[in-house]
Parts: sequence; structure tokens; C-alpha cells
Amino acid sequence: QVSLVESGGSLAQAGDSLTLSCAASGRTFSGMGWFRQASGEEREFIAAINWAGNRQYYGDSVRGRFTISRDNDKNMLYLRMDSLVPEDTALYLCAARSSASVAATTTVISYRYWGQGTQVTVSL
Repeated sequence: QVSLVESGGSLAQAGDSLTLSCAASGRTFSGMGWFRQASGEEREFIAAINWAGNRQYYGDSVRGRFTISRDNDKNMLYLRMDSLVPEDTALYLCAARSSASVAATTTVISYRYWGQGTQVTVSL
């Protein structure tokens, strides 16, 4: 069983930077990712990283502004968010695939474990 707890969400202004963290407990030998869900919207893929940390994928809306990373020794996943815009306002969720799935992937259905999310709100 894997437990994921996100932190780091807050109020920000356009142009600011934030770093989100996800603390994982249990077996995390798997690909992990970040998704976000704005009010009334579907869950959106943001970024994914493989177990080794040497392959990353990004959604079109954040590519070039966000950076995903992980520290397997600490069981931590991170999302560095730069040049924030109001459209980045959402609940950000950390996700992990099953322990046998080390690759990164972009689809919601590929992830078995989910955190409760951390809210990011960006104002002009």
C-alpha cells in the first residue's frame, strides 16, 4: 500500500514560483506524476517522471515552466512551478503507479495511488 501526501500549495501572484512536495510512504518503486483539477474541470496531466528520474513528460500547458523531480532516498516527489499564471489555479494531486510500473505515463488510468491534493491559487 502506498500513501501520498502533498504540500506546498498556497496563494500566489502571476509570475511567482512555487514548489510542491509529495511525501510517499510504502513501496514507491514506480513512475509518479502530478495532475491538477480546477473546479468543474476534468483532471489534467501536468508532469510525470520514471522511477530512475531520468525521463520526464510534461503537459502542453506547463512545458517550459514546470519541472518535476524526485528523491528516491527520501521518498519525495517535487513539482517546481515558475511563471505562474491564473490558469494554473487548481487542486494539484500527486499520483503513483503500481510498484511494478517504473515508466512514466501521462494518463489518469495508469496511476493506482493518489494523494488528497494541495490547492494552488494564482491571482493577477
